[in-house]
Amino acid sequence: MNEYDSNRILDLVKKINYNSTKNIQEANCYVLNTCHIREKATDKVYHEVGRVKKEFRYKKKPIVLIVGCVAQAEGEVLLEKEKYINAVIGPQSYHKINKIILDIENSNKKVNLTEFEAIEKFDQLNLVENSNSKISSFLTIQEGCDKFCKFCVVPYTRGPEYSRSYLEILSEAKQLVENGSKEIILLGQNVNAYNFKNKRLSDLLYLLSEIKNLERIRYTTSHPKDFTDDLIEAHGECKKLMPLLHLPVQSGSTKILKNMNRNHTTEEYLEIIERLKEKKSSIKFSSDFIIAYPGETKDDFEKTVLLMKQVEFINSYSFIFSARPGTPAANLKKIDYKIAKERLIIFQRAADIVKRKYRQKLVNSTATVLFENKAKDANKYFGRDEYFNSVIVTSDENLSGKIKKVKLDSCNQNTLFGQVVLENNPKEYAA
Repeated sequence: MNEYDSNRILDLVKKINYNSTKNIQEANCYVLNTCHIREKATDKVYHEVGRVKKEFRYKKKPIVLIVGCVAQAEGEVLLEKEKYINAVIGPQSYHKINKIILDIENSNKKVNLTEFEAIEKFDQLNLVENSNSKISSFLTIQEGCDKFCKFCVVPYTRGPEYSRSYLEILSEAKQLVENGSKEIILLGQNVNAYNFKNKRLSDLLYLLSEIKNLERIRYTTSHPKDFTDDLIEAHGECKKLMPLLHLPVQSGSTKILKNMNRNHTTEEYLEIIERLKEKKSSIKFSSDFIIAYPGETKDDFEKTVLLMKQVEFINSYSFIFSARPGTPAANLKKIDYKIAKERLIIFQRAADIVKRKYRQKLVNSTATVLFENKAKDANKYFGRDEYFNSVIVTSDENLSGKIKKVKLDSCNQNTLFGQVVLENNPKEYAA
């Protein structure tokens, strides 16, 4: 979501004749868009501001804006501790960035803007064309969270759940496709909680599927509690919806899930997985895991490892529990760091084995790849297959924006390599 927000901020500031630069020393304004999910997020802000200070120690200081969830959670503290910062702007207030920049230019005053204004924000963004022209583009459809998992800061930094008008979403999606996008990834803190005037996520998927030249649709991140029957059906019926689902589970222990206030059991999670497989046999899954959540026993941890192996997640994103200030879990007794670290290593090694076996099975198979851009090496093109796996091929043809069948020859931990299948002879490959 931060990438989408950053792109939209750029669209906004272009209205006051600001643009992006790759050379920081040319900048008149420095915008740091932040995330507050993990520990030490505030420290990273201070580190980055320190880097800007160093860059501009012999030059006129740029306007420094801290945007996003760290600004929302730590705004007053940031302004008090770091005088170099001009303004903090919460994730629901960045639509006012132009006025803030102009006010600072004229008065150099400090600004703390951290109101929850999701409706107003999207009303303003709808008036500004989304200029993103990437082959694969993000599109925010829902923000905020009402689930209040005990470890999560999102309800406090993004506010309550809010769904954008499906008409606005369709309009922006068409704009992105006109700009050259072939794939759209729908975003939300709980994207499958989307509900606007009785239009649910499944309805939106079907409507988006009707857009000409839009080839692929994905969405993230989902919550198991909001996985409705109609959405499961959509995975079987919506042809443009890719067969990879990111569905965070966090733990394989029902006891720990209850302690987290996740409002689902391990059994209920596995039932969703099985029902999705019934509708779409080719579907694969990825997930998030919190290791060493307060109260996690060795048995709880082993259940988490077992769940990961049972589902065979093709990607498992795992982290040691990170206490976020202001959340209920922040006051719970942490598990000894040495034990937590050992568990994380065990889990990640097991997850890597599962992932490696999956990737090895792909070698000598054929994948359908949407190519996004040319790689740094000559005649090498980067794309992603149906399961969002990175694929690199060598080709004399410009493949950017094209969907091609690729014979996969080899792989490493992160990337698949192959050859484009010649259209007139599927048994031959392009060099």
